[in-house]
Amino acid sequence: MKFNTPVPKYELENRLNAFKSELEKKDKSWQMVLINNPVNLYYLTGTVPDGLLVITKEQAILWVRRDYDRARNESEFENIRSMKSFREIAEYFKDIPKTVYLEYKYANLQWLSLIKKHLAFEKYKDVLPVLQSIRAIKSEYEIECMKASGKIQSQSLEQILPVFLREGVSEAELCGEVLLDLIRRGSMGSCRFENPHGEAVGGICSFSESGLNGISFDSPDGCKGTYIPIQALGSHSRKLKKGDIIFADIACGVAGYHTDKSVTYFYGRLSEHKNGDLIKTAYNICLEIEKKASAMLKPNTILSDIYDFAYNAVPNEFKSGFMFGKKFLGHSVGLAMDEYPAIAKGFDLEIKSNQVFALEPKIKLDGIGLVGTENTYLVSEQGGICLTGKPQPLIEII
Repeated sequence: MKFNTPVPKYELENRLNAFKSELEKKDKSWQMVLINNPVNLYYLTGTVPDGLLVITKEQAILWVRRDYDRARNESEFENIRSMKSFREIAEYFKDIPKTVYLEYKYANLQWLSLIKKHLAFEKYKDVLPVLQSIRAIKSEYEIECMKASGKIQSQSLEQILPVFLREGVSEAELCGEVLLDLIRRGSMGSCRFENPHGEAVGGICSFSESGLNGISFDSPDGCKGTYIPIQALGSHSRKLKKGDIIFADIACGVAGYHTDKSVTYFYGRLSEHKNGDLIKTAYNICLEIEKKASAMLKPNTILSDIYDFAYNAVPNEFKSGFMFGKKFLGHSVGLAMDEYPAIAKGFDLEIKSNQVFALEPKIKLDGIGLVGTENTYLVSEQGGICLTGKPQPLIEII
């Protein structure tokens, strides 16, 4: 498969049909949907313009403000039109329904005020649950994209990252070197999050106690960051030295589709660290949780049951540091790094075939650092199929 080619027309048609069918099940009286989020635009049209996708029962039109020529050149979507103002949409759809569906999470007040100036709807409902449900099930095309991403990611984090480790390298520099290696291998070089606190750089590296710095994003990771407002990459000033834990959580993506992976290494000999046994024990707990939880990634398994298994598998002395105190074990991955649903407390939903999840058991060791594992898995009847290499033992870099 060539990943720098347009999303196939059949793929876009299947997605639009699935979307309409799912919305019809929810609300047979729906009349119009307005979509403007870049990720959802890409999912349904294969391009990410400044524009608006308008869907009715009879037709779907992508109205593009910028850049129309690019959208036409890179998308197989059937109906793309140029616009300068939302007024043109109102003139085309003369009878705007009283109630429309839109994306609550992305419809800010400024955007709503602007669009309601021309499209005189009175009420709106949230379409995101419908989009989330169909995006959660990956097609063969999407799975192939994620397999390609996972192959790049496993090579870089399992084989190349250890080569970059040398005394004196900073966290930020190491993360940058790995990100550059990912790009050289074909990664798209950026990532997207549903949560606005996610940084598009999509990577962190932390050495020992630096990993104990909590971040605003809903993650079990720790990172000091490059500067106060950038809680990503790593510190410029924290340099690698013998006896350090190296923790790296760095995203990869191909054709819009992400995979997620974290690795932990030890720089030196664990036997020479005063807490070497504790570090190894905590890491092995995470390793075993990932292996056993991945075997549970089968259709009909309840998501919260996997979290409960993981939490109960953690010995009491490590429970307070498990997942930085957060009540989850993993998350869906696809066009965003943090898709719905999550493997978490309260997510009493059945897993379905062809869903994709990242499992990331991690333990914070007070005064020492952060250890853990993470890989991305495809749900199957036989259990999770790892797309990002494999869980690996704690490796000493000597």
